Amino acid sequence: MIYEVIVDISNGEVDRVFDYSSENVYPVGSRVKVPFGKTFTEGFIIGEKETTLVKTKDIVRAEDDFAAVKPELLELVKFLKRTQNLRLIDSLRLCVPSGLRGNAVKTLKKNFLTLAVAAEDAKSSLKANSVRQGEVIDRLTAGGEYESVLNKEYGASAVKSLIEKGFVKREQVALRRTPYSGLVAEKKEIKLTPDQQRAYEEINNTDKTALLHGVTGSGKTEIYMRLISDAIEKGRTAIMLVPEISLTPQMLMLFRSRFGDTVALLHSGMSDGERYDEWLRLHRGEAKVALGARSAIFAPLENVGVIIIDEEHDNSYVSESNPRFFTHDVAAFRASYNDAKLVLGSATPSLNTYKKALDGEYELIQLKNRVHDNALPDMDIIDMRREIRAGNNGMFSRLLLSELDGCMKRNEQAMIFINRRGYSSFLRCKACGYVPKCTDCEVSLTYHREDDRLKCHYCGKQFYNLDSCPICGNKHLTQGRIGTETVVEELQRLFPDVEVGRLDNDTVTAKDSAAKILGDFRNGKTRILVGTQMIVKGHDFKDVTLVGVLDADLSLYYADYRSNETTFQLITQVAGRAGRDALPGKVVIQTYNPNHYVFRFARAYDYEGFYEKEASVREATRFPPYSKIVRILVKSEDEEKALKGARECYNAVREIKTADKSLFRVQAMKAPVGRISNEYRFQVVCWVECEGEEKIIPLIYKEAEAVNKRGVVTFLEVNPTSMR
Repeated sequence: MIYEVIVDISNGEVDRVFDYSSENVYPVGSRVKVPFGKTFTEGFIIGEKETTLVKTKDIVRAEDDFAAVKPELLELVKFLKRTQNLRLIDSLRLCVPSGLRGNAVKTLKKNFLTLAVAAEDAKSSLKANSVRQGEVIDRLTAGGEYESVLNKEYGASAVKSLIEKGFVKREQVALRRTPYSGLVAEKKEIKLTPDQQRAYEEINNTDKTALLHGVTGSGKTEIYMRLISDAIEKGRTAIMLVPEISLTPQMLMLFRSRFGDTVALLHSGMSDGERYDEWLRLHRGEAKVALGARSAIFAPLENVGVIIIDEEHDNSYVSESNPRFFTHDVAAFRASYNDAKLVLGSATPSLNTYKKALDGEYELIQLKNRVHDNALPDMDIIDMRREIRAGNNGMFSRLLLSELDGCMKRNEQAMIFINRRGYSSFLRCKACGYVPKCTDCEVSLTYHREDDRLKCHYCGKQFYNLDSCPICGNKHLTQGRIGTETVVEELQRLFPDVEVGRLDNDTVTAKDSAAKILGDFRNGKTRILVGTQMIVKGHDFKDVTLVGVLDADLSLYYADYRSNETTFQLITQVAGRAGRDALPGKVVIQTYNPNHYVFRFARAYDYEGFYEKEASVREATRFPPYSKIVRILVKSEDEEKALKGARECYNAVREIKTADKSLFRVQAMKAPVGRISNEYRFQVVCWVECEGEEKIIPLIYKEAEAVNKRGVVTFLEVNPTSMR
């Protein structure tokens, strides 16, 4: 038999089928060891045939006793190659846990002991002074136990002696690595409100992708769980996606209370062993529900009945590193393949998704009220310019300080959001204006006081702090905009008796860091939680009555056509953390640009009004969703090569534009961040009419691929979430 193999090497020149032969029978999707050049490498069988026109080598062996990549996922890999120009091997790697490749992680096994003879017979054969051995036999009478546990409790010599006498038998059993093993919520019977029941029935009655547009706290999660329960009852499986890894413990706790051990967790923050074991349970059909962040969309499930993307607007659903895939596209493929329901949920849907719903491509299903008709929190917009004129130069407005004081006196909780981590965003010399920048990236370094280090938030490189300017020697270095560290320090000064927590990329350093920080806040140990976007999405804390947003206009000034949309979503989502239970909520938004229409619509929780305003601006300027933007990012460690590659792309795309007016605008420029990790970056940005995308975008892919050669790398993104 001839097998078509993709070798496990991420290189465009070898990302094609190679024919290998074998007298053994291997299922398509198997991971195999094959000779390649002068060495051996792993590969994936993606097809088989009877004959070939080339001279073949033999497959050495199968690496597993099962096909690692299931048929549906093989079709998905081909789909991503066809529609998003992803390398086959890069997509195949998404389908298996990293620990499986290279056999880096194996099934964990442990010695398990049981009685080999009747307890009475064993005990009657023991000497009178063999007390410990008798205790081991008594223990095993109730059931088996791990050898390590018995050794610790009764002594290794007593256990070993019983094994040697044949009274106890030893066998190796697979030991499952379970993430958050002790995390289970109390099971509650929840009755749907009339609004929830209506939405649930509308989802069941449509054949379209369903957009569940529900205000924060409207009970979308309960509807998700009902849909998953329906799928399981029909003998099918389910995929549930959340935007942040930090949300998975909370969601896992709820899902385990409802679905027990049929839930498996998948995300990149797990250990290799945990991820392998959870993936294997899904692959074998032992688990029926895959819960996780973006990568869980590649869960090895069969007969999927429902796929749910919560907070569907979130940028995290678009991969910004290779391979660059769109979770929504993958979900749509899998839903179509399985004839499954696809549900997108959000209080602030992306403009693209909402337009599809208004156009009838998706089914729009709305939940306009919170569960039990709890009111959305009152929101105040504070003009920080007036605060300064009134003599308040602090980071907190007078209203926010007053509300914080009252909140703490009532023994309630507060959340403070600022979309910037660190202590200050940069240092600057007062004398000469010098700003320290990363040696490998064209960005200023952020000062982190806890470590007394300057850090690059792009490549992660760290530098010693400066006590004087290296250019002029001046010792007066001023700090730039505040970050989460500064906010925590000030709150601790203002409220010395209150525990203040912090959740950002700098505090989530270990696997369970986020769960611990959120757990301390949930149980009331922490009274104020300061954080970046990690605290915005999906969290449900019943005692949070106050939310403060600092520098709310920060995201308005990003060089991104989506900046208004992103700002509206952030404010609405973080405001939704307040007043989710019986206690009323209050939100204080601090800004230097209070007259911007984003804040007017956010204050009224008027998504429809914001959509109409923003959509009219996008339509007039021909930005998505009224066009498609294709960004070609050209990178190289050699600046001249990167520039030359960008010019080649630009010239080739200009020829496409001349031949077809569906491509109506092309611009070439240095990327906003011109160097990251010592790679120079240029970009070619193309605007394509929506009607012409199926014809034009593959042509752009082809031209960009031609430039992707030795020393130069090109990446393509459609409607990029960031233009950095």
